[in-house]
Amino acid sequence: MSRYLDEIESPEDLKELAVSDLDALAAEIRERLVGVVSSTGGHLASSLGAVELTVALHYVFDSPRDAIVWDVGHQAYAHKVLTGRNGALETMRRLGGISGFPRRAESPHDPFGAGHASTAVSAALGLAAARDARGGAGKVIAVIGDGSLTGGLCYEGINNAGHRARNFIIVLNDNEMSISRNVGAISAYLNKIITSEIYNKVRTDIQVIVRSIPAIGRLVFDAARRLEESLKNLLTPGILFEELGFRYVGPVDGHDVRALVDILRRIQRMEEPVLLHVLTRKGKGYVHAEEHPGYFHGTSPFDVATGRPKKAGAGATYSAVFGEALLSAARADDRVAAVTAAMASGTGLDRFAAEIPERFFDVGIAEGHAVTFAAGLAAGGMKPVVAIYATFLQRAYDGVVHDVCLQNLPVVFAVDRGGIVGEDGATHSGQFAVSYLRHVPNLALMEPADAGELAGMLSCALRCGRPAAIVYPKGGGALPADAAPVEIGRSAVVREGDDLAILALGPMVRTAEAAARLLEAAGMRAAVINARFVKPLDAEAVLRAARATGSLVTLEENALQGGFGSAVLECLAAAGERGVKTLCLGIPDRFAEHGSREQLLAALGLDAEGVARAVLERFRRQAVKSDATAA
Repeated sequence: MSRYLDEIESPEDLKELAVSDLDALAAEIRERLVGVVSSTGGHLASSLGAVELTVALHYVFDSPRDAIVWDVGHQAYAHKVLTGRNGALETMRRLGGISGFPRRAESPHDPFGAGHASTAVSAALGLAAARDARGGAGKVIAVIGDGSLTGGLCYEGINNAGHRARNFIIVLNDNEMSISRNVGAISAYLNKIITSEIYNKVRTDIQVIVRSIPAIGRLVFDAARRLEESLKNLLTPGILFEELGFRYVGPVDGHDVRALVDILRRIQRMEEPVLLHVLTRKGKGYVHAEEHPGYFHGTSPFDVATGRPKKAGAGATYSAVFGEALLSAARADDRVAAVTAAMASGTGLDRFAAEIPERFFDVGIAEGHAVTFAAGLAAGGMKPVVAIYATFLQRAYDGVVHDVCLQNLPVVFAVDRGGIVGEDGATHSGQFAVSYLRHVPNLALMEPADAGELAGMLSCALRCGRPAAIVYPKGGGALPADAAPVEIGRSAVVREGDDLAILALGPMVRTAEAAARLLEAAGMRAAVINARFVKPLDAEAVLRAARATGSLVTLEENALQGGFGSAVLECLAAAGERGVKTLCLGIPDRFAEHGSREQLLAALGLDAEGVARAVLERFRRQAVKSDATAA
C-alpha cells in the first residue's frame, strides 16, 4: 500500500513531505511505473532513470509557474505521476487516454509538447523570452538527455540562450544512451568530464581536507563545495558550457535526491543561465531494464518477474526483414553502406553493425547530418541506405531536396514507421511521408504490400541509380512464399473485377483484398491493384483500370492531401479521363491520435469493413442518381 503517492495530486502536495521522505516516494513511483508499463507498454528505461531528478525538480520549483520543458518526453512519466495524472496512468498511450509524451492540451504542467529530440532548449528559451516580454516571473527549466546533444538544434538553442537568457536552467540528464548507445565526440566529451583525473583528484583532495577539519559547521562545508565548483570549472571540460555563456554545475549523482534538492535550491537563487549536469542510469531500479536499457527504451507489455514480452511477436517485422535484406546486399556489394540516426536496433540494423562495422554509420540524433552525410557517401561512389523513421526524416527535409535529389545522387531512404504508428501517437505518426516525398524531382517512391515485397523493393532501389525512398509501416508483414522481383514503376493486379478497381498502396493492399471479398458478398466485383509505386506512378495501369470499370478507389495509409490518391487524380486529369467515378480513402486533415494501430485504422474507416462501407455508400448512391437521371 502506498504511503506517499496516493496523497499526491499535484506538486504542491509533494512539497508537504520532508526531504527525508523523498527516497521512499521515488521508490513508490518507480514501482508504479514498472507496474503500469508492464501492462500498457511504453518508454520505461528513460523514465526510471529520471525519477529522483523529477521528484527534486518538482520539490524545489513551482510548476506551472516555473515551466519545466522535457526534451522528447521519454523521461517524463514520473512528471505525469506528480502532476495529477497518476490515476489515469493505466490509460497512457491507449485510445482516449493520456499521451505517452508531454502534451499542452493535457495539463498546465506541460508547457510545451515533446516527441522529437533536441527541441527543449529552443522551446524553453522562447518561453523565457515570452515571460520577459510580458513582464512575467518564474524560472524556465529545459530537461534534456545527453543524446539530445548530438542534434544541431540543441546547440543552436544553447548558443542563443547563453547570451540572452536569465532565470534559465538546462538540466543535462546524462545516461550515455538515447535509443541506441550514444556515439560521437559529444558522448566522449561528457564521459571525459566524468572521468577527468584532474577533476576527480581535486574533488577527492577537497573531501579529504573537509573531513580532516574538526566539526565547525555547515559554513565551512558549503565554502569547500563552492571552492570545488570553481576549481572544477577551471580545470575540466565543463569550461565548454561556460564559454557558451552558462554557469556549469556538476556532474552530480542523479539518484541522490537529497543532493539534487540541495543543489537545485542553490541554482534557484541564480539569475544567470545555468547548466546542471546530472548522471543517471537508464532503467534504474528495475534489474531487467538496467541490464537491457535498449530493449526497455520502448517496450511492449511484459512480465515484471522475467522482463519477457507477454505476447510472442507475430512473425517477422518489416524492420527485421529490411535489416536482413540490406545485410545480404552489403555482403554481395562492398559499396553498400548503412546510415542511421541513433536507432540501429529500431530499424533492424544490429546485425549489419556487428558484421560490417566499417560500413555502418550511426551519426546520433542528427537526422539532417545523416542525410547530407549519405549524400557525400554517394558522391564518393558508395551506395548508402539511410534507415530512419518517417517522422524523423521530416527533420531532414532540406537535405533530401537539396543535397540528395537536386544532385540526383543514388541514396536510398528506408523510411520506417510510415502511416499509423499506434500508441506513440501524433508526434511519431508517419502519415505525411508519401506527401512530403512525392513531389521531389528525381526521387523514386515506393511502398511494399508486405515484408517480402520490401526486400524486392530494396534490391530495386539499389539498382536504379537514382534517389529512392521505400516507405513501410511498423510491425509485422506477411511473407509471401516467393517474393517476386520488383520492376520500377510497375504495379501488380492481385484480384480481378469489372465493377470497380481499388488501387491500394502498401499494407492497404491486404485491406483492399478483404474489402473486395465483403463487396463481392454485397454483389459488387472489385478488382484490386497493388500500386507499389507512387512515383513513377504506373499510369498505364491506372488508365486501363479506369477505362475498364469507370470507377476507381484509391486506398492509402497516408494523408490524403498530396498523397497517392492525389497522384491518381492528377494522372486521370492529365489524360482527360473526366468521366471516371472516384473515391479517395486515406487519413483526413488531422493528426493521428494514440491507441492501437487496429483501433485507429478502424476509427478512420481504413479497415476492411470501413472501406467496403464507404465504397457501397459512394457508388451505390451514384448508381441510384444515374438511374433517376436516366428516367
